Parts: sequence; C-alpha cells; structure tokens
Amino acid sequence: MARYGQAFKDKAVARLLPPESADLAVVSREMGVSVATLERWRAAALASGPKPGGWTAAARFEAVLTTASMSAEDRNAWCRAHGLFPSELDEWREAAVGALADPAGAAVASDAKAERRRVRELERELRRKDKALAEAAALLVLAKKAEAIFRKDADA
Repeated sequence: MARYGQAFKDKAVARLLPPESADLAVVSREMGVSVATLERWRAAALASGPKPGGWTAAARFEAVLTTASMSAEDRNAWCRAHGLFPSELDEWREAAVGALADPAGAAVASDAKAERRRVRELERELRRKDKALAEAAALLVLAKKAEAIFRKDADA
C-alpha cells in the first residue's frame, strides 16, 4: 500500500473541492491515486468541516467579477456548481467594495491616531513644565525665608 504525504493529500483534496471542483476520475488519472482513495480523502476533509480560508482573496475576487454580470438564475447555477451560497457572494462583493473605500478611512484614522499621540506628548510636556515651575516657586520661597532668617541673625 502506497503512503502519501499530507501535502500531496491536501493538494489532491483541494482540486476536488471548490473553487476548482475537478472530476474524481480526472484527478485520479493525473495524480496516480485510485478513485476510492480520493473519495476517502475528500470525505475526511468534508467531515472535518469547511476550512476558514478555503477561498483565497484572489479566488473570491475572481468569483465576484465572474458573477457580476450574470443574471440571477445563471448566478445561482454558478454558485451551485462551485459549492457556494449567493449570500456568500454578496458578502464578498460588500467586502471588496469596503476594501476599495477603506484607504480614505484609513488615512483619516491614521491622522486621528497621530493627533492623539501629539496631544499625549504635549500633555506630558505640560505636566513636566508644571512640576519644574512648582519646584522653582518652592525654591524661591525657601530662598526668601532663608534670607530673612540669616538677615535677622546678622542684625542681632
């Protein structure tokens, strides 16, 4: 019995699952693995649940572009063929639009962050100067008191 590495199995299963959804017989022929083995690997992958990053960002964007000009029926058929729900495509489209609009929002956010940092630095400097001023005032008061005390001693 042949032993296959995990990377090889993952590659084969990735070809069987969306977005590629290749035919079992084709993958079996190309990779030199029996159909039964591929079915077992696919069943195990499906049983372990969907991978959170099953579709790359580029694949999601391509899916949005591909289905953008389709009618509702064609779009639903495309979704069924690729194992998606139309609502997922809608979410991806909204995410793409949000990502395109985000740079302006990011610039505003970074400006606000820089302003907050500047305010913190100015407040820190103000506290430091207040402490220095209070210390100088205390030293002046002490100097006047010392002068007054020593003047009395010199007069006596």
